Amino acid sequence: MRLGIVRGHVILSPAIPELKGKTLLILEPITTENLIAGNGLAGGKSLVAVDALGAAKGQTVAFTEGREAANPFWPALVPIDAYCTLIVDRMTFGTKQQQESEVWK
Repeated sequence: MRLGIVRGHVILSPAIPELKGKTLLILEPITTENLIAGNGLAGGKSLVAVDALGAAKGQTVAFTEGREAANPFWPALVPIDAYCTLIVDRMTFGTKQQQESEVWK
């Protein structure tokens, strides 16, 4: 699972029957450097992911890639390679001591 920022939406016509009612998002993955810096930038190579959660442009989401991305559609064989699994509300990382220190604020 990786984190990404929603940069836009894609309209697919004609639609694949299994994807009817789902949104396709353009995601820009967040690089480790930008995640640590906490600068709000992403920096990765953009990709398209299926979304059933309703993520909006600019939101941070987590997504899975590869064969696991099609698991929500099982037993159907759906031709997708990325799936939006959650919308991020907030992120913190490091120990509680680090989060409370002046360096982390």
